Amino acid sequence: MTNDASRPESVKPDINKINPGESEPAATWDVGNVVLSNRLFFLCMIVIGGTYVFLIVSLLLADAWYVVEKTADAASESATPWKAMLTDNPIMVSLADPKIRYSIWLSLISCTLSAILSVIVAVPIGYLLSRHSFPGKRLLDAILDIPIVLPPLVVGLSLLILFQYRPFSLVARDVVYQIPAVILAQFSVACAFAVRTMKSTFDHINPRCEQVAIALGSSRSQAFGWVVLPEATHGIVTAFTLAWARSLGEFGPLLIFAGATRMKTEVLSTTVFLEMNVGDIEAAVAVSLIMVAAAVTVLMITRIWGSREALL
Repeated sequence: MTNDASRPESVKPDINKINPGESEPAATWDVGNVVLSNRLFFLCMIVIGGTYVFLIVSLLLADAWYVVEKTADAASESATPWKAMLTDNPIMVSLADPKIRYSIWLSLISCTLSAILSVIVAVPIGYLLSRHSFPGKRLLDAILDIPIVLPPLVVGLSLLILFQYRPFSLVARDVVYQIPAVILAQFSVACAFAVRTMKSTFDHINPRCEQVAIALGSSRSQAFGWVVLPEATHGIVTAFTLAWARSLGEFGPLLIFAGATRMKTEVLSTTVFLEMNVGDIEAAVAVSLIMVAAAVTVLMITRIWGSREALL
């Protein structure tokens, strides 16, 4: 091996002539490209996501602005503008309508019952799907998703056809186009969302605690009630909220299976349809804002409650 000291002077590198900064421009150029690429990437993400958020906010603001405009028109034509703004705005006028008050109360009751039934069904199904493997599990998964992917009108039509055959036909007179049909139509779709929520909840609960409880002598039901359910409380509330909000916005199955009869099977979603049919756009917009306010209130309560649970 040749020693560096034995090399000719012409071969030895001159350290003093090496410029340490010669490679910096290329490196700086590469870093600058990476930074620029990252900024463009996040900019694209922000533009795409922001466009959708802007659309949602614009929809809500358009409804609110429509009500404000109608309120201002009523105030300008009244001798007492402030009183007119409080009493003659579309929302207050709608709340004073007995038909709309009936639809509000029926919506609150039917959505609550539908959400309760959804949770009662979703808890055992979600637990079984999460904890146990059995033949036909993938098929069951697909069946449970059918109400989510089917057009709502098809769900309502299928319910209507189902109650033409025994044993359902025995109670069809007391269900179809009656208040129970409202609850059943809402439940048929909302429960699928609750099932998915509960399965995800049980997937995130460590099964070791349950296994330890069983090893210490607890039965399956005792371990489920004492160990699993307390840990799934937040998921249960989330499933209830999601089912409630989904029931509130249900329309297609209700229209086909329960009908839209005034002061009978009329809920908030069908009220919007009925008011549009008679040309009362102000009432339709007012009811829409009531639905938005109810849904946002329920979701905010759930978010706040969930944040407190996380802190605890």
